[in-house]
Amino acid sequence: MSLPRFYPIFDDVDWLRRMLPLGVRLVQLRIKDRTPDTLRPMIEQAQALARSHGATLVINDHWQLAIEAGCDWVHLGQEDLDAADLPAIRRAGLRLGISTHDHAELDRARSLSPDYIALGPVYPTILKQMKWHQQGLKRVTEWKSLIKDLPLVAIGGMSVARAQGAFAAGADVVSAVTDITLHPSPETRVREWLDATA
Repeated sequence: MSLPRFYPIFDDVDWLRRMLPLGVRLVQLRIKDRTPDTLRPMIEQAQALARSHGATLVINDHWQLAIEAGCDWVHLGQEDLDAADLPAIRRAGLRLGISTHDHAELDRARSLSPDYIALGPVYPTILKQMKWHQQGLKRVTEWKSLIKDLPLVAIGGMSVARAQGAFAAGADVVSAVTDITLHPSPETRVREWLDATA
């Protein structure tokens, strides 16, 4: 399975309205600390936007709402896996991405037959406090050698300048968050990402 090489993550549907028209073809909606009643219309709007732009939407964590909205993908962190009904996710036909940070998590993820595996943080990240130090490009290469044909997503501290190094190390997809959302001109930055990953 081949995925687009650029994979931005946003925390609001408004970001999708701005970025999908630029040519983003794989995007994650990662919204925390909202009630299901608040999230449901957001996920439905996001799915409609993605479909209208020919893009693939990945829903972070909220697998029940993703199923309800007819989404195609869900991404689960290790803690999310503990509470997720994986058979229900598979019955609904959703593809699955899983976060990993160490060998034990990678072993667990591989046992669940995901559709991609994410490794992070490759570089230091300001997005959230994490107990893991930066993984570095050598770990990217190691992970790719272990998962072989399964797509590998590099995340954490990624920038346009660092993307080619991640690809050279073995990443199939590079994910970015704050490199876009904190940029003075996010649209310009997304265009730079699209050029760099074409």
